[in-house]
Amino acid sequence: MIAIGSPNQYKDVVLFLATAGIVVPAFKRVKMSPILGFLLAGVALGPHVLGALATRAPWLAYLTVERPAEFASLGELGVVFLLFMVGLELSWERLRLMRRLVFGLGAAQVLASLTAIALVARLLGLPWPAALIIGAALALSSTALILPALAEHKRLQGGAGRATFAVLLFQDLAVAPILIALTLLTGQRAADPAHLLLALAPALIGVAALVGVGRLVLRPLLKSVARAKSEELFIAACLLVIIGAGLMAALAGLSMALGAFIAGLLLAETEFRHQVEVLIEPFKGLLLGVFFVSLGIGLDLPLLIENPLPILALAAGLVALKGVVVFGFGRLFSLRTPRAAEAALALAAAGEFAFVILGQGVGAGLISGPVSEGVLLAAGLTMFASPALIGLGRRLSIRLTAAAAPGETEAPPPATDEARVLIVGYGRVGRLVAEMLDRHQIPWLAVEQSARLVEEARHNHSNVIFGDAARPALLRRCGLPEARALIITMDAPEIAEAVTAAARALRPNLTIVVRARDARHARRLYALGATDAVPETVEASLQLSEAALVDIGIPMGLVIASIHERRDEFRAELNRPEALGGRRRRLRDAR
Repeated sequence: MIAIGSPNQYKDVVLFLATAGIVVPAFKRVKMSPILGFLLAGVALGPHVLGALATRAPWLAYLTVERPAEFASLGELGVVFLLFMVGLELSWERLRLMRRLVFGLGAAQVLASLTAIALVARLLGLPWPAALIIGAALALSSTALILPALAEHKRLQGGAGRATFAVLLFQDLAVAPILIALTLLTGQRAADPAHLLLALAPALIGVAALVGVGRLVLRPLLKSVARAKSEELFIAACLLVIIGAGLMAALAGLSMALGAFIAGLLLAETEFRHQVEVLIEPFKGLLLGVFFVSLGIGLDLPLLIENPLPILALAAGLVALKGVVVFGFGRLFSLRTPRAAEAALALAAAGEFAFVILGQGVGAGLISGPVSEGVLLAAGLTMFASPALIGLGRRLSIRLTAAAAPGETEAPPPATDEARVLIVGYGRVGRLVAEMLDRHQIPWLAVEQSARLVEEARHNHSNVIFGDAARPALLRRCGLPEARALIITMDAPEIAEAVTAAARALRPNLTIVVRARDARHARRLYALGATDAVPETVEASLQLSEAALVDIGIPMGLVIASIHERRDEFRAELNRPEALGGRRRRLRDAR
């Protein structure tokens, strides 16, 4: 018989799930990041609000997290999953295209902010190790807060959005070296080079072992699981990779987050990357929610009440210092004044890794608990102010752009690849479509659910990835918002219909060409939003007619004209005007 623990053991988990069910819809409705909601919920559920009131109203204890330490331990997995997703996002192609902004502006911002903050901390009397840890922690901004806010207001593709994304990309890259440096400093307070070298050896061996084992194991493991065609098994394998890589790193004396980051980097260039991203995203979102709730619980509100002026001054000083640094370097890297100002305000607040870095610093004995609590409280306040700062930057940019001098110019955006055609299904028909696109020098990306076909295509250096294209999240990650067209070639009517409906919902004006089994299937596809549905039976009959007419002596020109005319008649019969992809819709869009 299975033993079930006391219901009180699950109270914190149930409380978090109920909070998530309230916070996420409410904050999305007001177009704010749910992360702020989780932070506020943590503050409310912690010992300083409802926990303090529970002494007067005992029933409030049911709405208070009773085991903050256990809750924080679970939340640390959110950082592990976040670093794994960061590793998956860091493709070499993306870094190459944005190398000037990433390794120029991004590196300058991190180094200058770290140095300036550390100097201020040193002037305030802190020792150099503590000052450097505070500088490293506060120099980073919140990717989880900033990017969704910029995307919501369609600012990512502008000059400020590209610059902000590049800086955040370098900050994400900088997290791993910072964590390694903190690990090396643990227990090595004396600046003894011999001790540091001795501490560096296990770390290097651990990283090398992770990379070596990952290269040997990861791709074969996911290939084997993909052949089983079980989504549950694939999810289990992904979780095994993330947690297993984290545990291997922990055994080598490194952080679990660093191990997950390395695993993400190794998977970033494989055919499974996008499918892994889609399947892990819900786990990352939930665990990050736990992490931010635990951060809110840990914020020392009584400290703000006791010392409001120093904490608020520290928060305001941090925003001003980082804003000035980003603005100055933005101008040096040829950003126009409005774009530099918008990027500066977006990046001025602290980020979630401040809590991770300062927590490790406290654990290593390199920074005192009271100092860390004050710095974390100021960092949390800047994160709460982040949406307001981003909105202020957007409005300021618009006003400055309207008043800018006509001669002021901005560096052109980095060259990117031409928008691709997305092919769903890479069987016999999909390969022929891809060959025709190659003949016309049109770039394409194919998505295939058969691990065997994907492996064969990758051996032939074809641009094919593994994934379920019926998932809207996968279509987005494959570039559907920018795609020139979508061609669905699968001989699976239900899947073709699901992909058509998902794509039409994401892109109302996208050209969608679908392979249909017969005329009845084509009608359903047109109703779901297909621009063109090509029934196999109709095309086969037309090709047979064309061959027969030419063979019996009818002139080729007349035959081709009659075939085209009959094909148009079929389309008119199948594609009703009221359908999502129908003629009336196309005419309205054309106007």
